[in-house]
Amino acid sequence: MTSTSTVGPGGTTEQVAPPPQRPPATPRRRRPGTLRRHAWQYVFLAPMLLLFVAFTLWPMVASWWYSFFDWDGVGPATEWVGFANFTEVLTSGRFWHAFRNSFLFSLVAICVEMPLALLVAILLNSRRLRGRNLYRLLLFLPVVTTTAVVGIVFAVLLDPAGGFINELLRSTGLVDSPVTFLSESSALPTVMAIDVWKGFGITLVYWLAALQTVPEDLYEASKVDGANGPQTLRHVTIPVIAPIGVVILLLTFQRSMNPFDLVQAMTQAGPNYATDVVATYIYRYAFNPELNAPRYGFACAAGVVFGVITLVMTALQGPLLRRQYLKGSR
Repeated sequence: MTSTSTVGPGGTTEQVAPPPQRPPATPRRRRPGTLRRHAWQYVFLAPMLLLFVAFTLWPMVASWWYSFFDWDGVGPATEWVGFANFTEVLTSGRFWHAFRNSFLFSLVAICVEMPLALLVAILLNSRRLRGRNLYRLLLFLPVVTTTAVVGIVFAVLLDPAGGFINELLRSTGLVDSPVTFLSESSALPTVMAIDVWKGFGITLVYWLAALQTVPEDLYEASKVDGANGPQTLRHVTIPVIAPIGVVILLLTFQRSMNPFDLVQAMTQAGPNYATDVVATYIYRYAFNPELNAPRYGFACAAGVVFGVITLVMTALQGPLLRRQYLKGSR
């Protein structure tokens, strides 16, 4: 440590000692017993991790592995077939028919369910609407209802031989003869409509949450500028909730691509595979009791192909999601 010289008021030179320097900081050592202090946190996390590995991670890895075998589910998989299962899946007309139906479910959910849910959410978000909490509850009830039960109940209600809906239509004179809602030509639109009704509540909740992010100051400013309701919706509400809307689109797409439980409960992918989706296609080859020998390897390959296609379609929405977030953050 060296001193410095300064000139005093009378022209004299004074020695000024420099300020003391702090010793270099030593790296902070981890206190002993950290693992012991957080032991209970790890204990509570362990069941979730075990269940995730057992029922999510392992089935995914096993599906990839078994897809390269001609395996019937009995004993170890030994008959290696390479990419033969994938080739058969990609050249199967029934697979692409099932994929088309799965994609139509998502298309209807995005083009019909999402806009309709947004309009209803705007209505239910109004403070002037009386009983809006009751309406929200009634619209959300189908979401928490078991989908298999919904499918069975609607199959009974739509039955042309004594079903409640057909009896109601005939008693009111709207139809002269029973309507076969689950025929080969009308089964798919019918199941899609029920799927929209079933998932409408969760999309409605998403939109309601998005509408809560719009500042009231913007609405007040739009009123001062003389904007009417449609103009406020177009120039204020929609631009603010657009980034969240992309996330809602992604969630709706993922949910609607797999309507297995509803289709299986109502039509079992019939009649004549009219309502067949990829999930029922995979189920048929893996668990159909009519098959003499289940084709688990082929079913795994179909699941892997469907998963990869869905992943690619989801990833293509990434740039749109990022662009909307950047636009909303400006």
